[in-house]
Amino acid sequence: MQSILELRHLKTLHALRESGNLLRAAVLLNVTQSALSHQIKLLEEHHGTPLFERKTTPIRFTPAGERLLQLADSVLPQVANCERDLARLAQGVAGQLRIAVECHTCFDWLMPAMDLFRQRWPEVELDIVSGFQADPVGLLYSHKADVAIVSEMDAAESVAYHPLFRFEIIALIAKDHALAKRDYLVAQDFATDTLITYPVPDDMLDVVRQVLKPAGVDTARRTTELTVAMLQLVASKRGIATLPVWAAQNYVNRDYVLPKRITADGLTGRLYAACLPDLSAKAYLSDFVTTIRESSYLNLQSIELI
Repeated sequence: MQSILELRHLKTLHALRESGNLLRAAVLLNVTQSALSHQIKLLEEHHGTPLFERKTTPIRFTPAGERLLQLADSVLPQVANCERDLARLAQGVAGQLRIAVECHTCFDWLMPAMDLFRQRWPEVELDIVSGFQADPVGLLYSHKADVAIVSEMDAAESVAYHPLFRFEIIALIAKDHALAKRDYLVAQDFATDTLITYPVPDDMLDVVRQVLKPAGVDTARRTTELTVAMLQLVASKRGIATLPVWAAQNYVNRDYVLPKRITADGLTGRLYAACLPDLSAKAYLSDFVTTIRESSYLNLQSIELI
């Protein structure tokens, strides 16, 4: 029997299981949904049997699909480990990644990604530069950090930017707030209220940079280091907070506060991993970025890869 199986077929089935549907699997693999569907159709035609049941949520694999997934679970880790070993032979095994972050909510997705990366590259020392960093890119130049997680790319900086993902930022208001019946908030809705934020400069807040400042709206500010304190203030009608969907979801699910889109089209934030150009050539840096992207896409709500 001649096999048409390739690694890409196994990666497709693995991504389909992990992501739950064809669209998300296609995004994870950076291919079109139609290309993925065509690939699966060819496999099914060759083997004469369907690999999963259509229109099932969560996706349900047939015995043939499960058998191929067993092969994927066996082969793909071995291939990935082999590729890492080859990179170690070519580039050496020692390395370190000291990570500086400019966002308080980054730890919700960064820590799980770091745990996964440690399993893949145990010899690379991982550490987080303590404290909130107002200028994480500056730490790269002074060699106090190796990777900076930032929300904007600056063409004037001599660093390499690796896109991670984009996400929606929502407003959180009290359940009996005067704006509770609004479908979304606009810049003027913040003008007569207090904006509750983490203690960061205005130019690091997407809602200020993208919405309030362009509209010429200035608002009172109140800051806190803790997300739970921020949402308590919101619930007590002390002001409006803005957070990524994933950071606010637990409070929304518990009906503690009300979520509102910011502008009719929504407010989008972006995150990048910045490093000095020399580090970009390291295999472990590339794998670190890939690990963040895949882990975050599978585990966070309402994000898109960029």
